[in-house]
Amino acid sequence: MIFKVYYQETAQEYPIRERTKSLFIEADSVREVRQTLSERGYNIEYIQQIDEIHLAFEKKSPNFKVESV
Repeated sequence: MIFKVYYQETAQEYPIRERTKSLFIEADSVREVRQTLSERGYNIEYIQQIDEIHLAFEKKSPNFKVESV
């Protein structure tokens, strides 16, 4: 499964839309995503499982890149 993670780069940073970043990660569960990203110290705002239609749209972006666990 592919998940889209909305986050801020530091755990002390408050969620502000203009500063929110996102990344795509391939994992088996939300729990696995959280465990993987916990080492980076991100303030995770939201983790969304991506369906095929949404994934097809996101792939059109030149910056699209999927990380794997």
